[in-house]
Amino acid sequence: MVIDRVLSVDTIDIRFPTSRHRDGSDAMNPFPDYSAAYVVLRTSAGAEGHGFVFTVGRGTEIEVAALRSLAGMVIGQPVDELVADPGSLARRLIGDSQIRWLGPEKGVVHMAAGGLVNAVWDLAARRAGTPLWKFLSALAPEDLVAQIDFRYLRDALTEDEALDLLRSAAAGRAGRERLLLAEGYPAYTTTPGWLGYDDEKLARLCREAVGSGYRLIKLKVGGDLADDVRRLGIARQVVGPDIRIAVDANQIWGVPDAIEWMRALSPFDPYWIEEPTSPDDVLGHAAVRRAVAPVKVATGEHVHNAVMFKQLLQAGAVDVVQIDACRVGGVNENLAILLLAAKFGVPVCPHAGGVGLCELVQHLAMFDFVAVSGSTDERAIEYVDHLHEHFVDPVRIDNGRYLAPTAAGMSAQMLAASLDEYRFPDGRAWAAAPATTATA
Repeated sequence: MVIDRVLSVDTIDIRFPTSRHRDGSDAMNPFPDYSAAYVVLRTSAGAEGHGFVFTVGRGTEIEVAALRSLAGMVIGQPVDELVADPGSLARRLIGDSQIRWLGPEKGVVHMAAGGLVNAVWDLAARRAGTPLWKFLSALAPEDLVAQIDFRYLRDALTEDEALDLLRSAAAGRAGRERLLLAEGYPAYTTTPGWLGYDDEKLARLCREAVGSGYRLIKLKVGGDLADDVRRLGIARQVVGPDIRIAVDANQIWGVPDAIEWMRALSPFDPYWIEEPTSPDDVLGHAAVRRAVAPVKVATGEHVHNAVMFKQLLQAGAVDVVQIDACRVGGVNENLAILLLAAKFGVPVCPHAGGVGLCELVQHLAMFDFVAVSGSTDERAIEYVDHLHEHFVDPVRIDNGRYLAPTAAGMSAQMLAASLDEYRFPDGRAWAAAPATTATA
């Protein structure tokens, strides 16, 4: 019998010149070129699994190099074994004795491991003919727990506790799946909020967001306090008192600055402050949370791994957990984070936007609703209206809600024409244009 094996791992540096219109601009990233280190697993039977690591321009080539370095640990592997147990691959990639020296479990190599792990989950769901959220939701609690590395987590979440959480949610899975397919999952939008937009564009996009059904919008802050006061005043006047406005500092402040700045913004009733300080500063987040309450503290976009999420939850440092599909070590580590959040009773509002982050993370949030938390209360997936047209299975939004994907896989596959046009540095979008601020 011929065994289907991973034949090749192809990697591509893909960059979009979003800096030209200040799309995605914030206090820490004023001129981002939304990019992806894109990876395709190809099997000897002709199947494919797609994944990527999100970046913002310069340095994408480093992420591509990391993917290529790890590819040898995947090439030649039997596909049946990989898709039956992606957790074993995750442990090999992340736990390799030499690779761990470059982390451990953080940074470029860890993110590359996550990109490969996600590609395997995409392959598994494709072979099963089902979207990833549904594929995960159908797994037995024992199989889900087996996918998680609990080594550093047992002081906060044990295997037995994770099993109890999943088993208690199992009875309502079918009904929640029907509800998800009928009504979708709540979204919030950051489209109006980029720092590089002028006041007129801010007001217009806020008005359009409310008209499109969003009940929560997010604005970037942290560049200049007077500008932030003016911009929040405009937004609040446009949307009225009943629409929530979250703000996002993208790690620009120290702890005292975060507290002082948020007190100045408090008259505009901000719902949460996201990444108020260094993503590594667990105790700093806790101090900010105590000082700015009742404003919530949200973080997770740059949190390296499940251990840091564990500490944020243990320290009472976070009101909103923000998972990211491309920051930690792939689906498996995000399963652990979702279960940690459920154990501590903290809602998960995934970070998205960028290149394909909406496409990927919707599956994790929908799985959480169906099979873990069983709730969408105080939960919403971030949505940004950027670059979805480059994906084979783009997100679908209706009346401020994500519609559940129905195509097989993790929605990670990009169109071949887009890969050709935006490949860096020789794609058509780059070959005929001067380098931008972000990629020069």
